[in-house]
Amino acid sequence: MRALRYYGKEDVRIDEVPEQELKPGTVRVKLAWNGICGSDLHIYFGGPIPPMPEPGHVHPVSQEGLPLVFGHEFSGTVVEVGEGVKGIKPGDAVAVEPLLVDGTCAACQAGHYNACVNMGFIGISGGGGGLADSIVVESRWAHPVGDLPLDQAAMIEPLSVAYHAVKYSGAKAGDVVLIGGAGPIGLLAAASLKALGATVIISELSAKRKEKALSSGVADYVFDPSKDDVVAKAMELTDGRGVDVAIDAAGVQVVLNTLCDALKVRGVLQLVALYGKDPTYDMGKVMFKELRVQGSVGYANDHEEVIKLLQDGKIDLEPFITSRIGVEDIVEKGYVELRDHADEQVKILVHM
Repeated sequence: MRALRYYGKEDVRIDEVPEQELKPGTVRVKLAWNGICGSDLHIYFGGPIPPMPEPGHVHPVSQEGLPLVFGHEFSGTVVEVGEGVKGIKPGDAVAVEPLLVDGTCAACQAGHYNACVNMGFIGISGGGGGLADSIVVESRWAHPVGDLPLDQAAMIEPLSVAYHAVKYSGAKAGDVVLIGGAGPIGLLAAASLKALGATVIISELSAKRKEKALSSGVADYVFDPSKDDVVAKAMELTDGRGVDVAIDAAGVQVVLNTLCDALKVRGVLQLVALYGKDPTYDMGKVMFKELRVQGSVGYANDHEEVIKLLQDGKIDLEPFITSRIGVEDIVEKGYVELRDHADEQVKILVHM
């Protein structure tokens, strides 16, 4: 079968590789769509970053090293099921939760498998990937999506990242939430919050991302920090109290400062963005406002809830698909496009 494999910095190749073996408890999925993630860009242009194994090493769960099949945001149709599989049958459309976990560490044993000490991602750390003709995965990772379109189903992975952060923040109906950054995760966090009944404020510089936040209906208010005093606007909208929750989806120091300033006393600062270098905090502000600062990573037991929101029409992913391309064009129309014109794109989907 064909697969796009990652060899190293700026080196991906379409190879012929053997199909993976169907084992008891697994399903074979004919792959449809794969989304390009920000982490894919970091890896393609910068070289391997954890949890991708360095050259000459293997991942502790997959026991695989470079070259690896790329792509971890993907959907497809089940074509074969292994012995002992229940609840999934050939013909089912599925979104795959692309995790590799050891199942034995304290986090896994507590049910927080997204924080596994050896956590990896299918399509980054081994185990196949979404940029191939097919993949074999454990049946627990294949989530039936019913009649949802397979292109939208490929976005369930990043939506689950955003939804997990929102759920962990404790945001609820009636809360006012400020999101820093309207990239893919920021927009999907906003969509999750609207589905829960929260009021959403977004701070974003990019004109096109601001327009997308408003046209998609996921934001109630959008402010440009180069023109607007975002903290003052947030205070005005909350009668001087401050926002209940602030979500950092930007990974930029100045945004972090704004979010801390805009939070109410005992508000929650939820971190979901990755930082290129460690940020600094005004610890006096954190203390005297009694802020709760917490991070979130990936997802754990979130996919089924996310799929239900989509099936109930509470979230619409179609507005966030901004381009569809073939795998042969993934470098120029995918990675380079997102690097050079990120403001014009939300999610680029790739078809084999």
